Amino acid sequence: MIEGVPSIAGQPKVYLENQLILTREGLRATQVMQKKDLIRGLSDRDIVGIAAHFAQLPLRSMAAEVDAGQFQRGRQLAGKLHCGSCHLPDYRGREQMPRLAGQREEYLLATMRAFRDNPRAGGDTIMTAALYGIPDADIRAMAHFLALSR
Repeated sequence: MIEGVPSIAGQPKVYLENQLILTREGLRATQVMQKKDLIRGLSDRDIVGIAAHFAQLPLRSMAAEVDAGQFQRGRQLAGKLHCGSCHLPDYRGREQMPRLAGQREEYLLATMRAFRDNPRAGGDTIMTAALYGIPDADIRAMAHFLALSR
């Protein structure tokens, strides 16, 4: 695992296809993918095949110690912010909505902060609005809860 890189195993196929195409076209800045030039020149057919492969992979356990207080606070906040209305109640994602359950905690934390603090061009304005004004302590609690959810 590379720090700052999400786990893509078990992500929805359509979400993966969209993100890979956006990255290939230079519309989504992804440092590792662009640095290593991993997808430049891939055809749409290649991307569909890669997305299908990773969508079928099982999640890998991200062994982490549960902080019961953080976990419960994160669960409450995710419910209050209606995260399950887009990402589904079990946070497994669907279509173009990413899976949050079981994702790397440090990645969730950094991504939620980025949506809140520095919306990227062409990014999801719904996430920016949902996280607007949410304190770091609450974002940490949600990242902990989501990372340990299955």
